[in-house]
Amino acid sequence: MKLIIAMIQPHKLHDVKKALFEADVYKMTVTNALGCGQQKGYTETYRGVIHDVNLLKKVRLEIAVNEDFVQPTIDAIIRGARTGTIGDGKIFAIDIPDCIRIRTGERGNEAIG
Repeated sequence: MKLIIAMIQPHKLHDVKKALFEADVYKMTVTNALGCGQQKGYTETYRGVIHDVNLLKKVRLEIAVNEDFVQPTIDAIIRGARTGTIGDGKIFAIDIPDCIRIRTGERGNEAIG
């Protein structure tokens, strides 16, 4: 079992969801986030004062999958999120030692679904 965490551009969320649905991955958690990386942000002027904006809007996807779905999930995220420019995002794959479905008490692969 793995937890796939992806940081993507907000305007690519629809494309990523479409690619995930095509890969038969339907369960996910989506969170709005702020972050910076190689993009380093930008500057803007408001009423004559220059402001550095280095925390940019991002979307964080969290998807728990069984081993069979790890690579298809990663491939779908890349397919949906890639623009070829700096700021496309990152994907992290983290081992999950256990998963428990609260409703039924199922554990492990059966709990992820």
